[in-house]
Amino acid sequence: MIFIHPHLVQKARRIKLLLTDCDGVLTDAGVYYSAEGEQLKRFSIRDGMGVERLREICQVETGIMTGETSGSVAKRAEKLRLSHLYLGIKDKASKLREIIEATHLHHDEIAYIGDDVNDLGIIRQVGLSACPSDAMIEVRRVVDYTCHLSGGHGAFREFAELILAGKMIDYPETIFSK
Repeated sequence: MIFIHPHLVQKARRIKLLLTDCDGVLTDAGVYYSAEGEQLKRFSIRDGMGVERLREICQVETGIMTGETSGSVAKRAEKLRLSHLYLGIKDKASKLREIIEATHLHHDEIAYIGDDVNDLGIIRQVGLSACPSDAMIEVRRVVDYTCHLSGGHGAFREFAELILAGKMIDYPETIFSK
């Protein structure tokens, strides 16, 4: 059991959209290649349940924003019925501005989880940020929350559960199970 700081609870309560990087968050950052190119990525089923719980319990939408243009990511997003999928995004901070304009959400209503330096621009703009335990040190230094779990092994689910806990509690302190 771990303690959720009241500051994180307050931030989590405002979240309406959770965006995630793919490689290094939803996957373990590994990929299998053949002579034909990318073949396989491994995704956690538990992370998928985090998407469903956010949508069903507290109406938080989820989306993937990645610099890659991977067919397997598109298939995973389709399977999870994600409301937002952004492939091939090299400037995530600029894309966030477009999303805010299109959705009429405020920065503090958007959460993001990423693992590498290309995520820093968006991490600094959202209302609540996180990274997997195995994220790059530069990212771990600036996020609101560093997960106990690593990318592809439940970090997204852990962050989703933190948001759920923040939205469901009626007092400023709670315990949160890993």
